[in-house]
Amino acid sequence: MERALEAANMTRVREFVLLGLSTRPGTRDALFAVFLALYLLTLLENTLIVYLVCRHSELRKPMYFFLGNLSGLEMCYVSVTMPSLLLGLWTGPCHVPFTACFIQLFLFLSLIGTKCTLLASMAYDRYVAICRPLHYSLLMRPQVCLGLALSSWLGGLLVSVIKTACIASLSYCGPNVLNQFFCDVSPLLNLSCTHVALTELVDFISAIVVFWGSLLVALASYVAIGRAVLRMPSAAARRKALSTCASHLAVVGVFYSVVLFMYSQPSRIESTDLNKVLSVIYTVATPLCSPVVYCLRNREVRAALGRTLHLRCLSRENGHHLIPEFKTSVAGAGRWRGG
Repeated sequence: MERALEAANMTRVREFVLLGLSTRPGTRDALFAVFLALYLLTLLENTLIVYLVCRHSELRKPMYFFLGNLSGLEMCYVSVTMPSLLLGLWTGPCHVPFTACFIQLFLFLSLIGTKCTLLASMAYDRYVAICRPLHYSLLMRPQVCLGLALSSWLGGLLVSVIKTACIASLSYCGPNVLNQFFCDVSPLLNLSCTHVALTELVDFISAIVVFWGSLLVALASYVAIGRAVLRMPSAAARRKALSTCASHLAVVGVFYSVVLFMYSQPSRIESTDLNKVLSVIYTVATPLCSPVVYCLRNREVRAALGRTLHLRCLSRENGHHLIPEFKTSVAGAGRWRGG
């Protein structure tokens, strides 16, 4: 009987309270406007990249295939965490039902795992393009690209299922306040009132496999690229090769350093304001900057964007010219019928 009562008390938490980024009303209003604008801009940028990759045949290459996947992922990724961030800034600390919290955790972990492996696939693509250009069409044929993309999405999904199931199986008996703007791993582990050693071990192993594994692939690719670039006889060729990789390497470095700091720790850590700032970097800043860094600085993407905008302007001009002619023809037809 005592064990039954104890088990009932161990699972009495039915919702979690997210403190959000700030609890000051004046600060919340300003931050809400800023993050809403950033959210809409992120969606616009990534939607534009997906549209350009799907619309223009000259962008149907392995590099742009991965960029299109990444942009689609970024739209989902930022849409998982940003609504709760904006809600917290609009209303203050928000109450999230238990099930909704773990759905958000599941989606977030799935997308962040997929993003890590996609970045590694993009690094491998650049390695093949620079170090093995004669075999590029064979090594990066459509079947291989599709397999890499599918394995990234399915791998992130599988890891997320395991981690979320382990964390959701814990007992939460209070308190239920998360010092974060979304349901994250470490804050939830801190609230558990049961032994979490096995869950921490699963979390740590998955972080090693996904984060460190994909990071090692990316680092190995860029080390090989660096060696190949240094052996190039022409300075112009070296600059061209570096221009295609430097921006990607910078964003990969920022993303991986923050994510590894946050998630590759075998023990529970207390949620602090620093954790929330770092979370903003990889949940808001990187999805916002990725389209600019990866695509809009690319000559082929800019050319495709210019043609799209030019065609839109021409269609609008033709539409405006056609409207008066249409009205005139209708009026003439009316006079002809009346006559």
